[in-house]
Amino acid sequence: MDHVPALHEPLRKVLGGNTAKVMAEHLDLHTVGDLLHHYPRRYAERGELTRLADLPLDEHVTVVAQVAKAAMKTFNHGRGVRLEVVVTDGSGSLTLVFFGRGAYAREKELLPGRRGMFAGKVSVFNRTRQLLHPDYELLDKDSGADAAESFANRLLPIYPACKQFQSWKLTKAVDTLLDLFEAEQWQDLVDPLPPALREGRGLDELPDAFRKVHRPRSKADIEDARARLKWDEAFVLQTALARRRHTDSQLPAVARKPVEGGLLDAFDAKLPFTLTDGQRTVSAEIFTDLATEHPMHRLLQGEVGSGKTMVALRAMLAVVDAGGQAAMLAPTEVLAQQHHRSVTEMMGELAEGGLLGGADQGTKVVLLTGSMGTAARRQALLDLVTGEAGIVIGTHALIEDKVQFHDLGLVVVDEQHRFGVEQRDALRTKGKQPPHLLVMTATPIPRTVAMTVFGDLETSVLDQLPAGRSPIATHVVPAKDKPHFLARAWERVREEAESGHQAYVVCPRIGDDAAEEGAPAGAPAKAPKARKKAADEQEPSPEDLEEKRPPLAVLDIAAQLTAGPLRGLRVEVLHGRMQPDAKDDVMRRFAAGEADVLVATTVIEVGVNVPNATAMVIMDADRFGVSQLHQLRGRVGRGSAPGLCLLVSEMPEASPARARLAAVASTLDGFELSRIDLEQRREGDVLGQAQSGVRSSLRMLAVIEDEEIIAAAREEATAVVAADPELAHLPELRTALDALLDREREQYLDKG
Repeated sequence: MDHVPALHEPLRKVLGGNTAKVMAEHLDLHTVGDLLHHYPRRYAERGELTRLADLPLDEHVTVVAQVAKAAMKTFNHGRGVRLEVVVTDGSGSLTLVFFGRGAYAREKELLPGRRGMFAGKVSVFNRTRQLLHPDYELLDKDSGADAAESFANRLLPIYPACKQFQSWKLTKAVDTLLDLFEAEQWQDLVDPLPPALREGRGLDELPDAFRKVHRPRSKADIEDARARLKWDEAFVLQTALARRRHTDSQLPAVARKPVEGGLLDAFDAKLPFTLTDGQRTVSAEIFTDLATEHPMHRLLQGEVGSGKTMVALRAMLAVVDAGGQAAMLAPTEVLAQQHHRSVTEMMGELAEGGLLGGADQGTKVVLLTGSMGTAARRQALLDLVTGEAGIVIGTHALIEDKVQFHDLGLVVVDEQHRFGVEQRDALRTKGKQPPHLLVMTATPIPRTVAMTVFGDLETSVLDQLPAGRSPIATHVVPAKDKPHFLARAWERVREEAESGHQAYVVCPRIGDDAAEEGAPAGAPAKAPKARKKAADEQEPSPEDLEEKRPPLAVLDIAAQLTAGPLRGLRVEVLHGRMQPDAKDDVMRRFAAGEADVLVATTVIEVGVNVPNATAMVIMDADRFGVSQLHQLRGRVGRGSAPGLCLLVSEMPEASPARARLAAVASTLDGFELSRIDLEQRREGDVLGQAQSGVRSSLRMLAVIEDEEIIAAAREEATAVVAADPELAHLPELRTALDALLDREREQYLDKG
């Protein structure tokens, strides 16, 4: 093949069908562009070897090392043979082990003094670190002086690879591409960065960046390439978000200005407490947005319990004052019912507009969920279409075609990460003109992630807790190492109940095993294929064995507690497969103090507000993500008594899972935890499974480390789009945008 491949060309045309098939199946690389953007994870140097002393256990690694000694050994009374090869790099050593017939062939190649690249999964046997049946490529074969020379004086790229396609095979595949491009002097390569921006920031041209990242001559080459390629990712992504912001800002909307002496003023006058400074500031930002003739698009993020619902309710009341209606969309029926209950309680007679005893300037607050009875549903729909109900709170049932509004002015979406952008947009089409939009999340998001994931929304932050909130003490309970700690945890729950308080016990699973509610959101999980692959390769690690035990279940734990350590207390269960009426009944009774302990799944994660609940025990806490643990913990300490959260785990103390739990126990600052979460996990997890556009386009950019680049790229992109919304004068940027984010994906960029 002698023509230069286009970036969107399938790899099979360049590398052949078999190679392309393996790369597609195991590395998710499909096109020429995918492979060019598959950057080395690190580089090994010919003279300076990777430190074997620092190898992580249970990870698939590629090392460059020299054979120190090799010995054939027999076992099983001489019936079996194995070759043990010790390789070293001066910092430490590693044993390569080969069994069976293959041992003899390798004995002839792996002679002392030979150097090579070795790839495999690091395990320990008899206190010695080893690679079992590693793949390898010798760097100085006797017959291949040229091969040795090609590696000499060169940084060796070590690519993210897999058992089926090792790093050096990726090197050869990338070399094939680079040679094709070089031959034609990169003539068809599209450079997304406007020349003025690239030159102004002193960035490399794109062909140079690809050469330097895949075939670096020095560490300076690698730095230059990274600087350029990070800018590409940040700028193209921020341009897509800036265009979405620009498009939204051109839409017409009805300005909703608060009215003096109306519903909002009446509500504020009866508040039994004063708003925090943060609540006042954020409310002012929202009221300013609502008063404009373009739709508000604002993200309100705040700590668990910072009073976001109060801010949202005041915004809804202002819109009702201005003659419109407001809809609040909640992710679950439990949460919708909870919001409806707390809003009507806060408003009192103001929520009984048109009813006997209701206030003159009041309005009707209706609930709409999928499981409502026909008569109640018909009445709610009627109240909405006539405008009788100023506020509606519901689940995605609000999005259905038959739901019609009299004049929808504001949509409040609670817990944005549970809704796709298409659901949000479906609700927005129900207004005569696009309604204003307020998105709330209690999962604190670092500024750069907010700019990357929610980049089409303006952001407000509530980081001040209302007065009267109590501190929450958090402790890790190592159930396996110290079973008496778990016994003490149940004693603490009993003590709380006996002093008139209540407790939650959270489990990852329901327990009757028919179509479980999925794994906990944010839990570090292995893909099924990866899990199988790991099992084929090596002995399972303690964490693998622990993962194989089914997560603890609500029904089992509730039964054990009722019969054992919490005998005599009133224990209730709550999970997602209960009938909605039954769920609401349990929540009502728990809120009214008619139950001591609620054993539940993460259905209680957001929005549930029972000030008398002071203790929470989270079983198998290591199965949950950091942000989710922080969310759950926010359900206690909501009254005047101090809160207690116990994170129960059977993981060994040195495991990464326990490190995550220790981080949660060490701070109540959700923003700090979200940074830890991002640093400890793959970025893709944090950016969200549904964030396909974002995740697939971020290969070099790290959203925490590269904060300055992202912020600068956002500014540049906003200016470019303001000057040329259609990018008519920047066809290369348009092409790059279309390639990275086809039309459909651009629409999904902010999907959480």
